[in-house]
Amino acid sequence: MSVEMPLWRAISYFRLLALAYALLRYFNSYLQFDHPVSGWIYFGALVIWTLATTRAFADPERCTWPVLGVDLTFAVFGIVMSGIIDDPARVHAGVPTLPTIWAAGSVLGFAGKGGWKPAVFAGAVVGAANIFGHGGITPDNIHNIVLLLVAGGAIGHVIELARASEAVLTRALQVEAATRERERLSRDIHDGVLQVLALVHRQEGDAAELGRLAGEQERALRALMAGGPLPERPDGPTDLRRLVTPHADERVTVSAPATPVLLPAGAAGELAAAVAAALDNVRRHAGDGARAWILIEDEPDAVTVSIRDDGPGFPAGRLAEAEQDGRLGVSQSIRGRLLDLGGTAELYSVPGEGTEVELRVPRPRKGSHD
Repeated sequence: MSVEMPLWRAISYFRLLALAYALLRYFNSYLQFDHPVSGWIYFGALVIWTLATTRAFADPERCTWPVLGVDLTFAVFGIVMSGIIDDPARVHAGVPTLPTIWAAGSVLGFAGKGGWKPAVFAGAVVGAANIFGHGGITPDNIHNIVLLLVAGGAIGHVIELARASEAVLTRALQVEAATRERERLSRDIHDGVLQVLALVHRQEGDAAELGRLAGEQERALRALMAGGPLPERPDGPTDLRRLVTPHADERVTVSAPATPVLLPAGAAGELAAAVAAALDNVRRHAGDGARAWILIEDEPDAVTVSIRDDGPGFPAGRLAEAEQDGRLGVSQSIRGRLLDLGGTAELYSVPGEGTEVELRVPRPRKGSHD
């Protein structure tokens, strides 16, 4: 919902309450008017108009400039008519006009539609009607006009600020969403390209397999450059074990619960990709001879995956240096994925004692959807 919608609803409610107030005042004093029937005819038209435009004044799309123009005409006509049908002595004594504070609703409508400048214009028109049609330049009239101009201008300025803030917020959210999507696509391609290069480096795949993988990465890269979508993961819960246990071999040990570790498909896929990225880091930095252990823990409120290796480890500050040099494997393929899932990725390492990566993903609350 737009941030200005509550203000429009308040204007709509104000017009209804102001109409009831004006009717009550006229009911209590109509016998003192020189032409009371004319006043009742005016109020009949005012009631019909106010009720007919209640929805319009609650929505900036429906409240068009012609609607506001007719509304202002009703206010001005009622003010001028007050000076004609009321007793002259009462008019000079400063009694309220027929619409009384209902006229302020027109000024507020102009403020909501166009900001403080149209509000000041509408307030000036209402003020001129009071001066030339009902009592002239009197302290009461001047006081009411100043209040109307200040209130209309202030509300118009607030609405302008609200619109500007909403536009800035919308743009920021769009940039954030585009950046997050770009990072997600970059992670997918980053992982795929690394896998192909690792396979070529180890020379363990035949030519057909290398050609298939190279073709997949070509299509992924073209999709990223063209802004096209990459293949989506299936919906529904997925057993994380099924995605992680294929990494087990003579150098990688996977320990998992005996029962399925279910996560939403998107979360399971991202977590498994982060595990694959962590194992790739082990092969690249600790060597093909390094051993690694993967532990999957299924907890009531979260799923934790730990990847530990017996490599050389690294000193404190190495990750920050890697990010500054543009090597974003850990920050994007591991931490970036977990951040998008609302989880955490912690890395612990001491030179000579290997490295441990702990990935933790919270379970969605009951009633939420992937």
